Amino acid sequence: MTTTATESLSRLAYETLEPFHILAYFNPGLRSAQEDTGLDGHAFYVGARGAPLGPCAAPVVSAAFYNFNPDLVAKSWRAAVEVGLDRVHERRHAMLDDSLREILGDSADDALLDELASEYTRLAADLPLSGRPLAAAWASAPTPDTPRLRLWQAIAVLREWRGDNHIAALVLHGLNGFDAAVFHEAQLPDPSVKRRVMGKRVVLLTRGYAEQDWEDSIDRLTEAGLAERADDGHRLTAQGAAVYDDIEATTDAAGESLWAGNSELLERTRPIVKAVLDAGVLPGTRNK
Repeated sequence: MTTTATESLSRLAYETLEPFHILAYFNPGLRSAQEDTGLDGHAFYVGARGAPLGPCAAPVVSAAFYNFNPDLVAKSWRAAVEVGLDRVHERRHAMLDDSLREILGDSADDALLDELASEYTRLAADLPLSGRPLAAAWASAPTPDTPRLRLWQAIAVLREWRGDNHIAALVLHGLNGFDAAVFHEAQLPDPSVKRRVMGKRVVLLTRGYAEQDWEDSIDRLTEAGLAERADDGHRLTAQGAAVYDDIEATTDAAGESLWAGNSELLERTRPIVKAVLDAGVLPGTRNK
């Protein structure tokens, strides 16, 4: 955040669990999974993440994903549906199970993973799902067979629930679609504040937009008084920084009661997450 943030257990949970969740998206087995299903990277991502929604209309998936190019989502979703959403879902689960088995090794036995999976499943089962379509879809997905996958899926429900809340905060502040991504990638007024960003190249590649789309988005943010152009990109104005802080605080606040009393659960999960980080397969952790 651009200002000194108060302690938030909700944010701590997000930062603790996110590396475990995104193993699904930065995985050494992705190429093999894509080849097996005949899908390119975009179609495999859209199909795997959206599979619990069922074979709905592509605009529903675009709405749930929020900042992806609707044309890219429509093309990718159509390809995934043709292959079979169940097939894509199961292939991604197999990829994840293989990776987690290799990464965790003897560092966590099935009893520990099963216990953690049950705890996170309990948390996920108590979530209010109204207005949270992606979380609701994942909450209705069949329970995987192995403790590793049960843990991943329960955390996925919690993660998508936070994401749905975040989208609600973005909508409330008038930041729709791609503008929300460009807004998030802007430099902060205080350059000493550290946070995770994807970078322009990765955003354009993964979200399916072009350079001109990026420039047009900056123009809209500038016209709204939220950003200003800089020699090396764009930065948030004071107004934009206040909006940024409020969006983050609103997202955190929506999940604060969920995590109250569960800090010990997060501590017990840290060794599992650390093993994923130490594997060196996620961006910024690669050891080769």
